[in-house]
Amino acid sequence: MNNHILNYFNLIPELIKKINKTEIIKAIEHLITVKKRKGRIFFLGVGGSAGNCSHAVNDFRKICEIESYTPTDNVSELTARINDDGWDSSFRNWLEVSQLNSKDVVFIFSVGGGNLKKKVSVNLIKAIDYAKTKKSKILGIIGKDGGYTAKKGDAVIIIPTLEKKLITPYAESFQAVIWHCIVTHPKLQSKKMKW
Repeated sequence: MNNHILNYFNLIPELIKKINKTEIIKAIEHLITVKKRKGRIFFLGVGGSAGNCSHAVNDFRKICEIESYTPTDNVSELTARINDDGWDSSFRNWLEVSQLNSKDVVFIFSVGGGNLKKKVSVNLIKAIDYAKTKKSKILGIIGKDGGYTAKKGDAVIIIPTLEKKLITPYAESFQAVIWHCIVTHPKLQSKKMKW
């Protein structure tokens, strides 16, 4: 038991060193533009990443004063879309109704980032493709460098793989670490936090 705990925490400093800080800067620059143009951020993710999307919506709205949303916050609409139209198109169709445009960004939180060949996170892939037609920028915090988000994104922070069995916990944990870095950047943060 101790070996797992020590290994888990001992790998974190190495992981932090390997994160591409230039991609974080690029993401911040895109978000500064969104804020200036009064655009919106649409966070997309599934599983644990969906929970992170909900938390990020709160932070970007409250701390940065940027209008932000995620489709997974509205269970009724999301499940109706899945039931009536299918899972694969659920996020894409939601973005269409939200009138996604070139002032907005789509921010993907995902472990794999989508893989068409393996039919994993196809809803993210279709949303990315739709966003590209609307000239929206694609940002991401993901755990794999070979996924669809990594290939199509404008600023994608990849959480390095140090151990395959830890890809998911590190990817989902560092989504939070990185977006908290972003929302507290002096050029984005508008409101002081309570503590």
